[in-house]
Amino acid sequence: MNQIYRYGRWLGLWLCSCFFFAGQAFAGDKVLDVTQVQSSAVSLTEYFSVLEDSAGTLTLADITKPEFADRFKTGQARTEALGFSYTKSAIWLRLHVKNASDQPLERVLEITYALLATVDFYQPGEKGFERIEAGYLRPASEHAHTSRFIALPLVVPAGADQLLYLRIQTPNSLNIPARLWSMEAFHSHQAGDHALQALYFGIVLAIAFYNLMLFIALRDLNYLIYVIFATSLSLALANFTGMGGEFIWGFAPIWTKIGVNVPAALASVAILLFTRRLLNTAQVVPRIDLWIKLFMAANAAFLFLLMLWFWEFNRFFVVTNLLTSVLILGVGMVCASKRQRSAYYFVAAFSVLFLANVLSHMRNLGWVPTNVFTSDGLQIGSVIEMLLLSLALADRFNIMRREKIAAQARALQVQGELVETLRASEHLLEGRVAERTAELQAVNRQLEAISTTDALTGIANRRHFDTVLADEWTRAARAGHTLALGFMDVDWFKKYNDHYGHPAGDECLRQVARVLSEAIGRTGDLVARYGGEEFVFITPATTIENAMLMARRVCAAMHAQSLAHELSEFSCVTVSIGVASMLPAQGRSSYDLVTAADKALYAAKQQGRNRVVAAA
Repeated sequence: MNQIYRYGRWLGLWLCSCFFFAGQAFAGDKVLDVTQVQSSAVSLTEYFSVLEDSAGTLTLADITKPEFADRFKTGQARTEALGFSYTKSAIWLRLHVKNASDQPLERVLEITYALLATVDFYQPGEKGFERIEAGYLRPASEHAHTSRFIALPLVVPAGADQLLYLRIQTPNSLNIPARLWSMEAFHSHQAGDHALQALYFGIVLAIAFYNLMLFIALRDLNYLIYVIFATSLSLALANFTGMGGEFIWGFAPIWTKIGVNVPAALASVAILLFTRRLLNTAQVVPRIDLWIKLFMAANAAFLFLLMLWFWEFNRFFVVTNLLTSVLILGVGMVCASKRQRSAYYFVAAFSVLFLANVLSHMRNLGWVPTNVFTSDGLQIGSVIEMLLLSLALADRFNIMRREKIAAQARALQVQGELVETLRASEHLLEGRVAERTAELQAVNRQLEAISTTDALTGIANRRHFDTVLADEWTRAARAGHTLALGFMDVDWFKKYNDHYGHPAGDECLRQVARVLSEAIGRTGDLVARYGGEEFVFITPATTIENAMLMARRVCAAMHAQSLAHELSEFSCVTVSIGVASMLPAQGRSSYDLVTAADKALYAAKQQGRNRVVAAA
């Protein structure tokens, strides 16, 4: 019985061991059969087991020890990439592959992210693990494939079952979008990928050159600023996509490290300056313009901080750049709400770029996964943005060109008419000369009338008012009669202008001028626009009482118009009038009359507006 019991116990232990090791096999790495990698790439994210070395001191000999096997985290989500944001840790990846065929298979392990400083790839060989070094801190390995990203060769022997290891570390945002290709599919993909990249940078180069030529031709600084922005952005993307390192500057570890954020900071300064000039923010939104200046200074500071202390300031720059994008789009929307024509083009152009920039920074911070929208979105968005803004600038150029041609045509027409007139005048008699002289005098009178008329309202302007006031003052002094003057102001006109817009404000001023002209209509009286929303009228030989009656008639007529004004206490457009009447005497001047009426107007405003007040 004891012997049977002993055999039963050993059998139980053996069965438990079988179940235990079977459970360990299921709980281990997900195995990738490389025979499944054929015409398209296979994402490796779900096949990786991850170990984070926070001290960065572990070696291959350390992590291959049995006690480290369970420290690798398995069961990664099925995404395009592993994201670790900004970290000083070294990331170890373990990949379990097998070759179920009877032939050795060649594959390419590609990491589609150019900003990885050091990448060590370990594959079992005849004498233990063989290492291939990659990353922008190292010259291109003779074993690696030529690529704008990191492309590592992988040979899996027939029937092999292997564990591969990767060690990755970088001061940039650590993203690992890894995939496995067959050799033929990899080279086919590279040809198409390079064609698309060449198309993108070709478009950017054409747009930049086009706007540079416009700057040289027109001397408009906006075009030069835009060229700086487009060039800086494309330089950052050339570094980000690996195209610059592969085809332009080659092995340049320091530049590759900072070559995304530093040009991006310069691009931010340029686009903020472009925004200020294009949207005229200093006048349209002066408070927001202060924020634009602040962010310009911050991005300019990052130009130098990132070159000196990249690791310490790169996260701060990412947040600042993200906020810069929000500010730019917000400014465009505010200006568009104010019906500024240029803002419509601006918002349409930068909405796409804003979304792409936000997604890119969110990916760098580890908030969203890596995919085509977060990795290539900046290129797509920048092309759309550049095309839209270039069309807007081209439209501006065409308008300027048409205006110039029209002005030249008018000048040539006038010049031709003058030449014909001079030739004809040589053959005319004195009567014809006199006739021309009379015509010129009529033209001069017409020009004089134009020069004394307010272009907006059609009544006399300030210049004509000053002349008439001086003449009437002299005439009143000579005749010994009084001279009355009314000083009128449209109540709360600035609020009206801001609320209803400048076109509505102009129409309001025209209507006020019309009412004033109809109410003050005696021969010898003068109505004029003094400036802005201020109007005046002169009534010779008029007492203060009669002048007050005339002014009240103007107030009543204006109120009767019922021109809507939501921000007025009277719900319609009203006017306030100050009236003064004075007998010219020694020691007095017309300036005293204007000053008295102006003080009366101020009193009318102080007393609640929509009223007439006589000067003391």
